[in-house]
Amino acid sequence: MPVLWENIIFFGIAVVVAWFAASAIFAVARRILRNGDDFWKNLVAQTRMPVRLAILIASVSFAANFATLPDKEGGLIRHLLLIAFIACLTLIARAALNIWMSLHLRRYRIDVDDNLMARKHVTQSRILQRVGGVLIIAIGTSAALMTIEGVRQYGVSLLASAGAAGIVVGLALQPLLKNLFAGIQLALTQPIRIDDAVIVEGEWGNIEEINGTYVVIRIWDKRRLVVPLNYFIEQPFQNWTRNDSTLLGTVMIYVDYRAPVEAMRAEARRIVEASPLWDRDVFVLQVTDFRENVVEIRILASARSAPRAFDLRCEIREKLLEWLQAGDGAALPKLRAVTRWEPAPADAY
Repeated sequence: MPVLWENIIFFGIAVVVAWFAASAIFAVARRILRNGDDFWKNLVAQTRMPVRLAILIASVSFAANFATLPDKEGGLIRHLLLIAFIACLTLIARAALNIWMSLHLRRYRIDVDDNLMARKHVTQSRILQRVGGVLIIAIGTSAALMTIEGVRQYGVSLLASAGAAGIVVGLALQPLLKNLFAGIQLALTQPIRIDDAVIVEGEWGNIEEINGTYVVIRIWDKRRLVVPLNYFIEQPFQNWTRNDSTLLGTVMIYVDYRAPVEAMRAEARRIVEASPLWDRDVFVLQVTDFRENVVEIRILASARSAPRAFDLRCEIREKLLEWLQAGDGAALPKLRAVTRWEPAPADAY
């Protein structure tokens, strides 16, 4: 009994020393990087858990070498240390993947107007990062299970996707695996990218986040639409920025048949050219249809992003409306009626 308590105290001290050592290391690191680059702060955050676990494993291993342990308890401690070592390697692999991805994506900015190439790389990298993280965890879990005699076959079936247990797990995780493979397909084909302007389920918004199993769409009114990954493989949707971040804004206006089209075209061009929202690429004013009482006129103007295109459309409407109101009223829609006077018959008097 005294030996048991002595070992418990010995290992308890090892755990406490490891905890304080890790806390001291990260406290010093935070102090050094207090005013540093966000990348290095993120690097410290990514390595916090694996470093803590590595220090704990080293401290407990050191204690196990000097403690007086029976064969059974010693074997159990060594087995737990092996599992912890596998978990530590798994965390290190995930941290290395995240750090490498952060270094890779530092070269690309999506907060600029011409961000098509950046969005392509960010989308592909984020999806592959999440898929790689899932695979790393699966391999680490399989390796840990294979060290346990009673459940070794589950680790083998999880790693090799074979056997009855693998079939059961595969059927149970079918939706997860379906979205996982959809994520790989999205990363390779890229029908959507981060910050793409899309219409999904009748809602217009921008791709805000692509996770391992779902996509978050930021709708124009600040709501969030969450859609499974496989939706973008199996269902039709609209992508307004598939090949270019530039968008065409459309303004429809209905005027009278007497409206001066050339004067409207000149005024619309003046409005667009004076706006900082226009990208100096496309401007068109055309008569697109005749209705019973009005003429349909369509104005097209391009902008570098979806929000700028929306604001440009509103600006064109407002200023063109002011111009029409200030005019002689010839362009305003009118409802006409023709009356014909006929003399009354003689027998009516």
